[in-house]
Amino acid sequence: MKKPKLSSISKGIRGAITKHSPEILTGIGIAGMITTTIMAVRATPKALILIEERKEEIDVDKLTPVESIKTTWKCYIPAVITGGLSIICLIGASSVNARRNAALATAYTLSESALKEYQEKVIETIGEKKEQTVRDAIAKDKIDKNPVSSREVIITEKGNTLCYDAISGRYFKSDIDKIKKAENELNRRMRDEMYISLNEFYYEIGLNPIKIGDDLGWNIDHGYIELNFSSQLTDDGNPCLVIDYQLAPRYKYNR
Repeated sequence: MKKPKLSSISKGIRGAITKHSPEILTGIGIAGMITTTIMAVRATPKALILIEERKEEIDVDKLTPVESIKTTWKCYIPAVITGGLSIICLIGASSVNARRNAALATAYTLSESALKEYQEKVIETIGEKKEQTVRDAIAKDKIDKNPVSSREVIITEKGNTLCYDAISGRYFKSDIDKIKKAENELNRRMRDEMYISLNEFYYEIGLNPIKIGDDLGWNIDHGYIELNFSSQLTDDGNPCLVIDYQLAPRYKYNR
């Protein structure tokens, strides 16, 4: 059995620290702020003694605020230093997260652009009918991987057709005409409001919002909501309308 090389261990440790640096810095910052409070409390009795000694020294009943600070500031130096370092850690954690989010947004935009170019080239190469056949096959795979027999079907009171949403993975009862009406209504609103969130779309078709639904959406500068529909059969043999998106909702769509 080979012994792990020190360089490999060191590299692994550095990688783990880099990966979790925001969490580490946040933890240090919080611990530091707690420590700062404790140190300040502990320094207060000593500061009060110094104030009393200073009042006796200059023979006054009460020190001015400036005189009090001059008398006691050294007592709080450790607390101030610890608090300052804690703030730096918290700012550092926020900065790392901001850089990572910016990099993620850039990568997402590049991937989205590459996907759009790929879709256009596929249609150009094999034609719209064959491209739709590919989409239907993908839709079939999605409902096969998420069989309706093991999932809850949401009743929306907007129709009786079994539908499957490709993003949230939810089955629900609706109607294709009402879904198209919601699509058109939101596109009309987007002309005035500039952007629409994914959760707003879900609200229009009778579904509850999802956790990331406010972070994803469509912006008129990148295109309207354009739904794709594919008729498939579920694992229990019932017809199901699979809803997918020609233009996927974007991250940070409202900027």
